[in-house]
Amino acid sequence: MVPPAHILLLCLLPVAAAQTTPGSCSACGPLSLPLLAGLVAADAVVSLLIVGAVFLCARLGHRPTQDGRVYINMPGRG
Repeated sequence: MVPPAHILLLCLLPVAAAQTTPGSCSACGPLSLPLLAGLVAADAVVSLLIVGAVFLCARLGHRPTQDGRVYINMPGRG
């Protein structure tokens, strides 16, 4: 049985990390506070937009049955 590709990628990630040399990041420094706050705020806004879109799609797709009962595996009845 072949493992899924994402599991294989996760297993190879430490190997790739070991190949990088320390100090290879030339301009990496700590993030400034306004930049970090902006990233967190943008992430929150995008998350709320996704939740809102899913909520609206789920609400539009909901149709109650005519007689209030739920029929399972009975085509044409609900």
